[in-house]
Amino acid sequence: MQEPQLYPLKFDPIYQYRTWGGRILSDLLSKPLPDRDPIGEAWILSDRDDHPSKVFNGPLKGETIKQLMKHSGEQLMGPLTGKFDRFPLLLKFLDCQQVLSVQVHPSDQLKQYIPKGEHGKTEAWVVLQTGSKARIFAGLKPGTTEALIKQKLANRAVADVLASFVPKVGESVLITAGTVHSLGDVVVFEVQENSDVTYRLYDWDRKDKKTGKPRELQVEAALACIDLNKTDIKPVKPIVHPDGPETCELLVNDAHFKVLRHTGEGPFMVGKDNMPRILVCIAGGGDLEHKTNIYTLKRGEVMLLPASVGACPLVPKNKIVLLEVVLPDGS
Repeated sequence: MQEPQLYPLKFDPIYQYRTWGGRILSDLLSKPLPDRDPIGEAWILSDRDDHPSKVFNGPLKGETIKQLMKHSGEQLMGPLTGKFDRFPLLLKFLDCQQVLSVQVHPSDQLKQYIPKGEHGKTEAWVVLQTGSKARIFAGLKPGTTEALIKQKLANRAVADVLASFVPKVGESVLITAGTVHSLGDVVVFEVQENSDVTYRLYDWDRKDKKTGKPRELQVEAALACIDLNKTDIKPVKPIVHPDGPETCELLVNDAHFKVLRHTGEGPFMVGKDNMPRILVCIAGGGDLEHKTNIYTLKRGEVMLLPASVGACPLVPKNKIVLLEVVLPDGS
């Protein structure tokens, strides 16, 4: 059977109920939100067994990212073929109407806290909207000990030992594995390692709206995974690349992923020859050109450029703000 030729691929969002969520994602994405439940997350590119992303454009409509990795791995990944047992990143939009649980993800070194088939998790956020009570908790206050954390847990005052700041639209925050964190009254784009290992330290003594019960905590595991040296995390200062027709900023530069932000009104290039890249439109829209075909990208949509597609010109229809995500080892 002949391997299908890949092209710029768009995926349907997968909505997730969260007790801390809301309904704002209906303004960001075109796919209607389900029911009237609070929706906290839209998974826009996911290679998870329970929630696999499906292509919704072109001849491969209905194919999952997992199937593409299996039957068209070399086209999709190029030089990265065989380096990952699944697509290495998970991309989301988060609508955090209420503050999330205080949580932590383990590092790869803490294997006893990582289930089989998983690994540690580093993630990053780009702030898209903020409310009047917006706050990001990132890292501990300097000098915080495990004994002090336990004391504050007993007194239901964990926030006393968390470093925090009021976020601004456009800021990016890198949360490396081992960093205790939370956020609330914000809408963010999130990129993370493709892992689902989260340990809740504290959930603000609230009850789940559906069950009427408190959500499960994993205090012992969370305490074991917290890196006490991860303190007072602040937004990352962007690095501006001045040599393109658009404004291009490096927002996040980590071993697990990089995030670029393109802002412009005239044509510019996106992607990289013989490397996979991911595009996420957060404002405006435009047309991507590949082999005389036009692929429209709208606000809230994600587009995966397979390695076989490479670099492409993008023509904004109006001023566009576009995130470009680089895979690990994808330089």
